[in-house]
Amino acid sequence: MHLQHLRIHSIPDVRDYLIIIAGMAVYALGFIAFILPHEIVIGGMAGFSTLVYFASGGLLPVAVTMYATNILMLVCWYRSLGRKFVVRTVFGATILSGIIGMIEGYFTSRPPLVTDTTMSVLMGSVICGIGIGMYYSHKGSAGGTDIVAAIFEKKLNISIGRTMMIIDVAIVTCSFFLPFDGDIDARIQDRVQTIIYGWASIVIYSLVANYMVNADKQTIQFFILSSEWTRIADKIAHECGRGVTSFDGKGLWTGENRTMLVVWCRQYDADRIYSIVQSIDAGAYIVQSAAKSVYGNGFDTLRVKKVKKQIASVKD
Repeated sequence: MHLQHLRIHSIPDVRDYLIIIAGMAVYALGFIAFILPHEIVIGGMAGFSTLVYFASGGLLPVAVTMYATNILMLVCWYRSLGRKFVVRTVFGATILSGIIGMIEGYFTSRPPLVTDTTMSVLMGSVICGIGIGMYYSHKGSAGGTDIVAAIFEKKLNISIGRTMMIIDVAIVTCSFFLPFDGDIDARIQDRVQTIIYGWASIVIYSLVANYMVNADKQTIQFFILSSEWTRIADKIAHECGRGVTSFDGKGLWTGENRTMLVVWCRQYDADRIYSIVQSIDAGAYIVQSAAKSVYGNGFDTLRVKKVKKQIASVKD
């Protein structure tokens, strides 16, 4: 019994790791094959490593800078980040840097796959977003700005999203100072264009990644009105694992007493709930709507920012 229990719980872990690895491979392909060949600097550790790569004239590969910087930051802030975060990040950083290291030389030594910069950056950003969404949705981490953002959240109580956005924009903006053959006017004309591409890339891959991470986690609510409400409620509770609340009401037209069910669930539960209601009472009334936020057991954890109390001293 004990061995069977362990085996059941080990399967999702293996699946998570496989999807994390696949997601990082997708991200590496989008970045190395479509964005780097056009000398576009994006956000995150990939963007910082790109800055070092071009500033060194290609002597320091992106993969080497990425891995070395990640490990250095983890060593410096190990105690603040915690063992679980560090182990997960070391795994992710190792996999991502390894994949980038294997394909970097091939794509940087050849002309870009897509010659048009706009189309290439667009394609690369979408692919990067898909990769990020894959490994983030399975609790993977590639380090980089994740580490800095985690430190800022712990020390300064600044949200991770805001910190990452500020850092990413700053990294892209720094590409203005990369080595350039030409006068200041030519530098402005060339670098401003690449900076805009970098900013656009951040927006695109962030939107794609957020959609992938949050699409199935969207919380919805059902209002169900049926004379078979007891059977429906029992089946939803046992087959979907969702709590059901009932309210007594009265139909103003018929004057009959009715019971309405309220269910909060995730988007991925919706089809199953529809199927349950349809199988029990095809004539039931069902109302589905989006719930902006649901906090509590089985849903999101309520996080309230700590308010610093200021004690004013009053002098007589």
